[in-house]
Amino acid sequence: MAEDMLETGQPAPAVRLPADGGDELDLKDFAGKIVVLFFYPKDDTSGCTKEAVGFSERVEEFNAAGAEVIGLSKDSVKSHDKFKAKHDLKIRLLSDEDCSTCARFGVWVEKSMYGRKYMGIERSTFLIDRTGTIRKVWRKVKVPGHVDAVLEAVKLLDT
Repeated sequence: MAEDMLETGQPAPAVRLPADGGDELDLKDFAGKIVVLFFYPKDDTSGCTKEAVGFSERVEEFNAAGAEVIGLSKDSVKSHDKFKAKHDLKIRLLSDEDCSTCARFGVWVEKSMYGRKYMGIERSTFLIDRTGTIRKVWRKVKVPGHVDAVLEAVKLLDT
């Protein structure tokens, strides 16, 4: 179950996880940069693919605004590598197979489909500023228009 519901103004929890390509990625490595950390339910499903492709298509604009875009799901690194290759994704993907990071961010939640309850990742995005503080949170994200909204928020951070 979600441990905490992180809010704007709180420090982002520590994140050190296996990444696509086989290395590890630590949020501390991005100190002084803006980080867009988006949580998505599953590699290569329609909504998740649209979201990842959307962020990937605009990654240069995010980078120009001083932001790194990182996706996170419970899929394995091997799954992430296939997902990236298949859709030519230009963003980093983190693997949280035990869902501990998802729980710390409050996105590991009970879901329901066709009357069946199960645990899963709530599509969410966290905008983390240069000091490691959460500046904006989007929960229960609807994919259409989301990348545009996040990019706009990134651009407003330093103004």
